Amino acid sequence: MSATNADDLYQNLIMDRVRAPRHAGDLAIFDAEAESDNPMCGDRVHLRIRCEGARLGALRHETRGCAICVAAADLMGDVVVGKARADIDDLAEAFNTMIATGAIPERADFAELRALAGVHGYRSRHRCATLPWQALRAALGKTMEVHHG
Repeated sequence: MSATNADDLYQNLIMDRVRAPRHAGDLAIFDAEAESDNPMCGDRVHLRIRCEGARLGALRHETRGCAICVAAADLMGDVVVGKARADIDDLAEAFNTMIATGAIPERADFAELRALAGVHGYRSRHRCATLPWQALRAALGKTMEVHHG
């Protein structure tokens, strides 16, 4: 697959998630919620999560902002639901590294997150892509306080 075909594929994936996000909406029963925003551009991510034992059982986001932020929140939901906290932390670090360096991790569980690798070339958009992960880590931190505090 040529770079142009890959770029088109990823662009289509991002726009599909903006038009029809799979993890958007409210979560009626949840263990924690968190919000992150970027006052510089107006992006805002509100997450609610439900834990099932030591794993993330459900995630819903209400994201207002640019296409990158909305797609990042929704694609994140694909890869984190069902994962343990340590795995989510590893994924978050790998994602942040990809955005900062452009290097795509060789991980089976990284799935479609690689569609956002091109954000690396646009420093002003890095926060748009990482904002959902910031909200997720904050929400997970609150569940740790509830269950261990």
